[in-house]
Amino acid sequence: MNSSRPTRRRHLPTSPFPPPSAAPPVQQFEPSDQVTHDKYGLGRVVEVEAGGAVVVDFGSGKVRIPAPYAKLFKL
Repeated sequence: MNSSRPTRRRHLPTSPFPPPSAAPPVQQFEPSDQVTHDKYGLGRVVEVEAGGAVVVDFGSGKVRIPAPYAKLFKL
């Protein structure tokens, strides 16, 4: 079976093209940080788990969001 994920290509030193940019750093959240999410709206970080996931209280309920925190931004 073929994987649906694209493989990362190796950059050769003799290539005329610039090397790919490094991945952006993972955001760090602390309990009581105010955040916004594209789907859930405004919320407050309640818990930061050891695996990198955060639990956010959006008022209507608590949502666990795993890293890399898609659509979650610190205010």
